[in-house]
Amino acid sequence: MSGKLKDYIDRLGTVWVEGEITQWGVSGGNAYGKVKDLEADVTLSFRVWSTTLMKLKEEFRQGDRVVALVKAEWWPKGGTLTMQVYDLRHVGIGDLLAKLEILRRTLAAEGLFDADRKQRLPFLPTCIGLVTGKDSDAEKDVLRNAQLRWPAVRFRIRHASVQGDRAASEVIGAIRSLEKDPDVDVIIVARGGGDFQNLLPFSDERLIRAVAECTTPVVSAIGHEADRPLLDHVADLRASTPTDAAKRVVPDITDELARVRQARSRMAMRVTGMVTAEIDRIGHLRSRPVLADPARIVGDRAEELTRWVARGSELLDYTFERAGRRVVELRGQLRALSPQATLERGYAIPRLDSGAVLRTPDEAAPGARVRLTLAGGEVSTTVDDRPRG
Repeated sequence: MSGKLKDYIDRLGTVWVEGEITQWGVSGGNAYGKVKDLEADVTLSFRVWSTTLMKLKEEFRQGDRVVALVKAEWWPKGGTLTMQVYDLRHVGIGDLLAKLEILRRTLAAEGLFDADRKQRLPFLPTCIGLVTGKDSDAEKDVLRNAQLRWPAVRFRIRHASVQGDRAASEVIGAIRSLEKDPDVDVIIVARGGGDFQNLLPFSDERLIRAVAECTTPVVSAIGHEADRPLLDHVADLRASTPTDAAKRVVPDITDELARVRQARSRMAMRVTGMVTAEIDRIGHLRSRPVLADPARIVGDRAEELTRWVARGSELLDYTFERAGRRVVELRGQLRALSPQATLERGYAIPRLDSGAVLRTPDEAAPGARVRLTLAGGEVSTTVDDRPRG
């Protein structure tokens, strides 16, 4: 059965395929490796004989995007299918850039790169999630610089491939693992640079969408300035290098302590100034006469009250004296007009027994009794004869 399968496959012709070299090695003058499909999760082994390898004008390595002219070969004993490479070429960078540009525009149109969806990083993260290659310089740079700036900072590290066919899926898994960790305040995805093709996993659409779904802020620290991967656009913060990521995520304890000292100094100066101003104000208040000599105002008012009392007494005496003189004057006038005063001058008031006052002699008949009112009292008399005119 295996032989029949080989006969059938041998009759197949060659075909051009496009993929990414995920493994490359040279042994005995021949090259062996694996190529991964760009759209499906499929990997095939290939072999390049030395005669073909010598004709190739370009050098190849893991991570390269290539087009290959291949023919399927079946090994009956091992039951394995291998691609015999007859020609191998790099895929043009322009083609890759065009595809990335189309993907970038698509994702941008969906709003994944919008500034308003980006999250602010915490001022002082207590725990940082780090996705990077195992024992990589990027990991060392982030840890060293972060701990130099803030020794108490903690890390949750998830190692993942940062190039090759497994890079995107492993980075996605690491990010989702840290996203589920409630202690992680921010996630850094770090890689120490590399050429354009090695950074292609960080432009993988699946990775971009996974980062966009994160509720934890994500920092991209790929470290490639010339050709920025799409991860830089979707991340909440882009750092130029892993070292820069550590500096931008973790505050410098020296700087923060200096700011605290400055703030405390400003506060002390402000409080001192306020206290000094209040002391001066109290001093000015105390220096006022009413507070410097509290009894003075009482004394001043007492003197003023004494003056008014004396003045009132004088006015009252004057009023009484004036009123007394007026009473004497009125008494004199009254006495002058009084009938008693007239009687005291020797006059008398004659009245009949009926009490009527005699005004003319004709009013008294002879023998009538007449009472005379004198200054000292009354006397009675009898009319002897009729008065003569």
